Amino acid sequence: MSTQGQKLFDLMPAAYRLKDAALNFLSPSDLAELQALQNKKPPLDPADQLRLTQLSRGPLQSLLMLIEEQFAVIAEDLEQLYDDQFIETCAPWVIPYIGDLIGYQLVNGVAPAVASPRAEVANTISMRRRKGTVLVLEQLARDVTGWGAHAVEYFKMLATTEYMKHIRPHNYYAPNVRGWQPAGYMDSAFDRTAHTVDTRRIAAERGRYNIQNIGIFLWSLNPYSLTEAPLTAVDGSGQFFRFSPLGADMCLFNSPISQGSEITVAAQPVNVPAPLQRRVLCQDIQSGVGAAYYGEGKSLALYFNGAFLNPYQIQVCDLSGADGSWANVPSAGSPYTVGVDPELGRIALAIPLNPAPPAGSVTQQLLASFYYGFNCDMGGGEYSRSDSFTLPAENLPLPFPDTSSTPRYSTLQDALTFAAANLDGNGQIAVEITDSGVYALPASPALQIDVPAGATIELRGADRHRPTLILGGEILVTGAANSVFSLNGLLIAYGPPSGATVPAALLHVPNGGTNELSKLALTDCTIVPGWALTSSGAPQSAYSGLPTVLAESSGLQIVITNSIVGGLWVDLEASASLSGSIVDACDPTGVAYANTDGTSGGGSLTLQYCTVVGKIHATLFAMVSDSIVWATSLVADRKQQGCARFTYLPPGAVVPRQFECVEQGEGVPQPLFYSLRYGDPGYGKLWPSTDDSIREGAENGGEMGAFNSVLAALREADLRARLQEYLPAGLEFGIFYQN
Repeated sequence: MSTQGQKLFDLMPAAYRLKDAALNFLSPSDLAELQALQNKKPPLDPADQLRLTQLSRGPLQSLLMLIEEQFAVIAEDLEQLYDDQFIETCAPWVIPYIGDLIGYQLVNGVAPAVASPRAEVANTISMRRRKGTVLVLEQLARDVTGWGAHAVEYFKMLATTEYMKHIRPHNYYAPNVRGWQPAGYMDSAFDRTAHTVDTRRIAAERGRYNIQNIGIFLWSLNPYSLTEAPLTAVDGSGQFFRFSPLGADMCLFNSPISQGSEITVAAQPVNVPAPLQRRVLCQDIQSGVGAAYYGEGKSLALYFNGAFLNPYQIQVCDLSGADGSWANVPSAGSPYTVGVDPELGRIALAIPLNPAPPAGSVTQQLLASFYYGFNCDMGGGEYSRSDSFTLPAENLPLPFPDTSSTPRYSTLQDALTFAAANLDGNGQIAVEITDSGVYALPASPALQIDVPAGATIELRGADRHRPTLILGGEILVTGAANSVFSLNGLLIAYGPPSGATVPAALLHVPNGGTNELSKLALTDCTIVPGWALTSSGAPQSAYSGLPTVLAESSGLQIVITNSIVGGLWVDLEASASLSGSIVDACDPTGVAYANTDGTSGGGSLTLQYCTVVGKIHATLFAMVSDSIVWATSLVADRKQQGCARFTYLPPGAVVPRQFECVEQGEGVPQPLFYSLRYGDPGYGKLWPSTDDSIREGAENGGEMGAFNSVLAALREADLRARLQEYLPAGLEFGIFYQN
């Protein structure tokens, strides 16, 4: 009984209380339970004591309890009236009224920081106190977009004659040419060089340097980590290496240091996800243990023979040049152990490894933790993927490498064979690669998986890891009736041994009477378009025109989610469903989707939020929605079924009925990509100057294509709406993307 109800009952005369106890109407079973509890030896446990109290109540006492409950409701309502005066404690239905009271302008709320209306109204109240300051504009840009941001007042950068009432001793008319910073940051967000006035309007993102102008700079790419990953040997000398597991040049990115929930100091280069510059990293490494970019848990860390490399052992230099003749390689008598080029992603050792690893292979003697740039969580990476696992967390996976005290398998093929022979009670099992290492697999085939009837086998990278498989041959998948094979979180490329026969595809589901595999799933995976990359990052021409996935088995269902793949050749009687993915045939004239002959119509195709580079020929488009098809042709043999909606189509596309599509043609807007080369940070990303019919052409108001989930146009629209409220009177702003 609650305290208030007990107080009311205690105020009653004792005679009434005694009579109430005597009038306790109980059923025979409740009465027997009461007697049993009364006969129990004290002390009673809490559950028995509560039950004894309930059974001992009389009708009057129970009535007073009901009255007390109404008292509590009224008291809570009175207390809530006070709480409703504050955004932190008000009821959810009050939030819109407080927002309307302060003139809060509703936005889409794409970024996490503004996804909660309560938090956003509270932040609005807080920032009103700092309204009109440049730091508020910077915080708005960061919170509303969820990207790195920096706000610049351009009147401070005008080259003017000094005025005695407003002295600016650090505003030099001519730049200080003795340092690298003026040239290194010229025309960027952190430019501090004085400029002459520019009368063009900043709102049109043309002019910048004028009294009334505010520049809002955004870094829309994200840094993605690789932790203690082995480096790739360039040749057989044991001296030259690349960070990329695919053996291509790649720029390293900074992992930004947070400015805190409330920005009190303007952003510096260390606070934004920008590519690492040589001079910035060189200056930072000279700080030793106080370095902001180099160190364990920071943007870059190197390990040699299992030990963390002291920053004073590292020389940052320009290692440009053709392979075999890199510039500025540290000599054997140098005080430095390694030379690092963060802009090209290269490393040179002063003393070559002995024994030297073969060209294209990796070595555990030299490891690195670093960051690369990309637009969103796609194609495998050290981001959280546990929700996408085919098998739930309670299905304990088989770890690879094996951690059992009694070794059960030594190779990945052995692990998959062991898994197929040791399925759990539900016919499910997963093999989980537990690091971000690089694994070279043999040829003919690289892996062979045979899934038993009704079973599911998943080969995946562990959560927060991204293993790389370098295939010497194809991955051959077969299965019995109602079987499923799944890949999750892997980067797969081709690196054949000398003299190996080129396979038909990297992932092959062959045809045959015994192959009844029901489903092939790829989630958060990359099967490298073009199979492999040259040192410059271009796809290998030797494998051009070959598919990454060849599905010859009829009745197979292919499901690809949040992945990057090359061409898909799918049997007429199979089907493919893709969402949030990129299909890249490396050229608009290449074959992105077709039958197993590479020409005729492939099985039924579904595309949702996809970017396709290359020709498509399918028997049926079940659904093509919110996608970009950048190709010379798009053909569906059956136009009576399916539809194409909110999609960019090539000229003369033969598709079912269309709705709100954009078809390429003379005078028609087209998508403007930063890059269509896999491995570039801006791969598949649209320029902000892309026409709104494409950049805002999806059903949800976002961009068409694989990066619809980023909702970049909506983030920018939110920012423009919020900046108008906080911009000082008479000033204008412009938004500039730094990557």
